[in-house]
Amino acid sequence: MAAKPPPARPHIGLHSSFNARSNADWREDDVWDSGSDSESPRQSTISNSWRLPPSPSFRRQSPPITAPKPVPRASSNSSSSNVSFSYTHLSAPSPGSYPSNADTAQPAKGGWTMVRKSGTSQDALGAKLPRDVDPNGDIDVDSDMVVGDFEIEMEQAASTRTTFNPDQGSIKSDAMELVDDPFHRFLRSPQPLPEPRFNHRMGHSPRSSDAEKLLRESSIRTNRRIKFIDCLSKDDVNISELRKLAWAGTPNDLRAAVWPILLGYLPLPSNLRASTLARKRGEYSSLVELAFARDRQGLDQQIWHQIEIDVPRTRPGVRLWMQASTQRSLERILYVWEIQRPANGHVQGIDDLVTPFFQVFLSAYIDSDPEEFDTSLLPSAVLNAVEADSFWCLSRLLDGIQDNYISAQPGIQRSVKRMAELVARIDAPLYVHLESQNVEFMQFAFRWMNCLWMREISVKNTIRMWDTYLAEGADAFSQFHLYVCSAFLVKWSEKLRQMDFQGIIMFLQSLPTQDWGDHEIEMLLSEAFVLNSIWHNAQSHFNAK
Repeated sequence: MAAKPPPARPHIGLHSSFNARSNADWREDDVWDSGSDSESPRQSTISNSWRLPPSPSFRRQSPPITAPKPVPRASSNSSSSNVSFSYTHLSAPSPGSYPSNADTAQPAKGGWTMVRKSGTSQDALGAKLPRDVDPNGDIDVDSDMVVGDFEIEMEQAASTRTTFNPDQGSIKSDAMELVDDPFHRFLRSPQPLPEPRFNHRMGHSPRSSDAEKLLRESSIRTNRRIKFIDCLSKDDVNISELRKLAWAGTPNDLRAAVWPILLGYLPLPSNLRASTLARKRGEYSSLVELAFARDRQGLDQQIWHQIEIDVPRTRPGVRLWMQASTQRSLERILYVWEIQRPANGHVQGIDDLVTPFFQVFLSAYIDSDPEEFDTSLLPSAVLNAVEADSFWCLSRLLDGIQDNYISAQPGIQRSVKRMAELVARIDAPLYVHLESQNVEFMQFAFRWMNCLWMREISVKNTIRMWDTYLAEGADAFSQFHLYVCSAFLVKWSEKLRQMDFQGIIMFLQSLPTQDWGDHEIEMLLSEAFVLNSIWHNAQSHFNAK
């Protein structure tokens, strides 16, 4: 089932009377949040719902609750004033929307128990290539970019699936094995063969040009998948090779193994991964127990108040993020991360950064669209693993852009300033027009830097973009992202130069990206790569206008 694009998130528009230069304190206001402190969060359910799903070391399951009311979609007409309303005016769910513990269903036991299976893993590269494919790599297409998802070209064997319920989704039968070993499935299962190509000279039926193109793309995907598995199945992963492969996109079913390695969460030697996973997940469970040991009275009330407000707003209208169990996981991830970094305090937008990780790790255990999945169906050990892995990968990501989330957010200030300087060099007419309309880059680019585009494009697009960011290296979320934002702004140059102040702001806060797919993301990444190659080592030219 094809994933439905998440709804566009409405943002605050600015009235034509707004004077950006006369308001010296406008930077203090959250561009997308018009005063969350004034809103009343739902009454805390922490005494019953913060705790991890039951296991030998944890207690009861979170009760299912009614999700917060979805935010209405903004009009697709960028000139309409309706788009300027703020989703921050959504009221938090009332305490009455949370049923009592008597309605709670007891989930499966397991918690953090690591399930080990005997037997050795088989090499996944035993699959034979068709005769017309050179085994030495005549279609070695590491640098080729294929538009579309890198889905497996054939269905998994029936033994790896459970009965599918379109209303709830299904859990893979080997989910418990994957908890302990994310490499379990693709290192032991036979890999799909590339579809044979038709040879017209041998009398086969000719194909249309479109069919030939699809056939080539299918062969490229399958060949790339084999290369990924070859890289991952080595005793010591070659990180340079893995980065090269991941830059052009990672197959969907391999992301849960590739991303932790690229982030440094999982070690390169294969013999250390199981023990590392067990240790890090155990550390996270201990942090949760310690943080919530005294229930409500032991929490930092200011941080918890903001988390209670932000969590129901995360991905409004998307079923996954309206589930009670998912929201409790997000609350724990955010609270533990923030109390571990007291210098940061609470920064809005970090909740959005959790969603790609959570959906990538969840996808490894289920056979359905993660955005439509009911996480209360997961065994507790699986949900705990998804939550802990999301926490540690989020921590790794944010460690590289720490300056973005401390007081005054100096990292974002620097990035926005450098973006303005870069745009002045690569598109002077656009820069001059923005200046003539009193449009400051901070008015629209702040959110681009703070939320890493999570509110400009879908989660599916974000995940594809992060494949490349993670392949670029540790500073990609600050340095390479700067060039992506600049290329994106210049993309709309002709249209923006026909707009006035209010039209520019409204357009940039309600971008026409709802229908974007991999093709648009990959073209943008390619343009950013060119800019990065030209300007990254020419810093002295940034200030010259």
